[in-house]
Amino acid sequence: MQSGNRFGTHEVFNQSPPFGDLNLIAADRTLLSALSANGVDAQTEGLEAFGEAWGSAERLDLGRLANENPPKLRTFDSRGFRIDGVEFHPAYHALMRASIADGLHASTWEGSSPDRPTGRGHVARAARIYTVAGVESGHVCPVTMTHASVAALAASPALLKEWLPRILSRAYDSRFVPFWEKTGVTLGMGMTEKQGGTDVRANTTRAEPAAGDEYRLTGHKWFMSAPMCDAFLVLAQAPGGLTCFLVPRFRPDGSLNALRLQRLKDKLGNRSNASSEVEFERAFAWRVGEEGRGVRTIIDMVQLTRLDCAVASAGLVRMGLALALHHARHRSVFQKKLVDQPAMRMVLADLALENEAMTALALRLARSFDGAPDDAGEAGYARLVIPAAKFGICKAAPRLLYEAMECLGGNGYVEESPLPRLYREAPVNAIWEGSGNVIALDILRAETREPEAATAALEGLMAGIADLPGARDAARDILLALHSAEAEARARLIADRLYTLAATAALAEAAPPEIVEVYALTRLARPSRTIGANEVDPAVKALLDRAFVTI
Repeated sequence: MQSGNRFGTHEVFNQSPPFGDLNLIAADRTLLSALSANGVDAQTEGLEAFGEAWGSAERLDLGRLANENPPKLRTFDSRGFRIDGVEFHPAYHALMRASIADGLHASTWEGSSPDRPTGRGHVARAARIYTVAGVESGHVCPVTMTHASVAALAASPALLKEWLPRILSRAYDSRFVPFWEKTGVTLGMGMTEKQGGTDVRANTTRAEPAAGDEYRLTGHKWFMSAPMCDAFLVLAQAPGGLTCFLVPRFRPDGSLNALRLQRLKDKLGNRSNASSEVEFERAFAWRVGEEGRGVRTIIDMVQLTRLDCAVASAGLVRMGLALALHHARHRSVFQKKLVDQPAMRMVLADLALENEAMTALALRLARSFDGAPDDAGEAGYARLVIPAAKFGICKAAPRLLYEAMECLGGNGYVEESPLPRLYREAPVNAIWEGSGNVIALDILRAETREPEAATAALEGLMAGIADLPGARDAARDILLALHSAEAEARARLIADRLYTLAATAALAEAAPPEIVEVYALTRLARPSRTIGANEVDPAVKALLDRAFVTI
């Protein structure tokens, strides 16, 4: 009698090997081209070493562990004292430690004066955020808010002088102690209230003056992400109107501040990161900027967080594409590798084309932040294109990640794959810092407030691409809609066309001509079809060759 498995049904074959221990930056020609086009040498900036560290199997597994073990709220200690603490899995802390050691939270502010902080090095930082987001995006939230907080704190130089050294620290200090006892700090923000998210002027949280710049806040926030940060920038109604405040976790006397965490949100994605509801019970706060100028104070911070939303969403799509390519290069169907099957090649190439456009635009936008302090043209470009880029990139990400998931079939749908996590993560960036309609309407506001700068920015976009298919039609559509009586109703049309036009212009600086031409033909000259149905044939080889060099 023959023993064993006669037909070998337990033998595992035709499965792709584990994805890991690869250099996420050196293997990405698309990203390297975008870096070069925007004046950054990856090796000089240490980005290739960064890509190797974040592509390690160990680092990738930390992303899995942090999401499988979400944070827990600890409202009281064992003796019944209120602590309003949040516990995180060690994997989350390991990711935070790595990101802060790499400077993702503050690198652009290094060397800045508290009197006039000026961010530099946004392109290299964007490449890092782009890479890290694909590994684990939840912990990027406090990293992003800490980075952006400097722009708001600049309205109060005395506060910034006290906080900036600890913000700049490359040491991650997770201890729940007063900020002045720590080697490094993180900052969060809380804007949304129960009665209104977008309409912050409807906020009901009250700020009562105490002494000098000190206030007492009473009210609530419906969403306050990363509640274990050391302080939060919030908006509240002061006697002079809506005002920005910095609310620390501990009062100056060392006692716990009155931020009462009510519960943690049970979210679709972003599960490694805690998001809370909070009540303020005469919580101690410092005023940031002038009373009544809360929106003006916070807006520069919001611009930076919106940039990170766009960059991180592009990074999510990039990781989805990498996983799809990895599978397709190792999986055989009908005696042929998936990547050699004509229909699959079209899907992968079309995904790669979207990735090319997103990557080029995200880094071009980061470059505008480097130039904006000294160049009115770059400042105008940033104001007009940031909402369009956030709109286009963040809205496309869930759709593209689904397509990447489908490339793996059932293997991509199960939780053992990273793709379900990436897919759940994708919608948050489209909602955070202004959902679709809000972002689209911001383009109208930018054009209304500074029409000359907006016109100059649009002309700048057209300068190098006017002869590409569909470019003139897209510019005409934008202008006609902007100046129509129904401009608000056409806000999404404007945002969509502006995103595609800006992406084409960025691609023209970073990608081979055949890729630029195909993008213009399939996105500008006519509406994009389902992924894999667009006529990208002339650029298929170039797209797949650039998507991942070795895997």
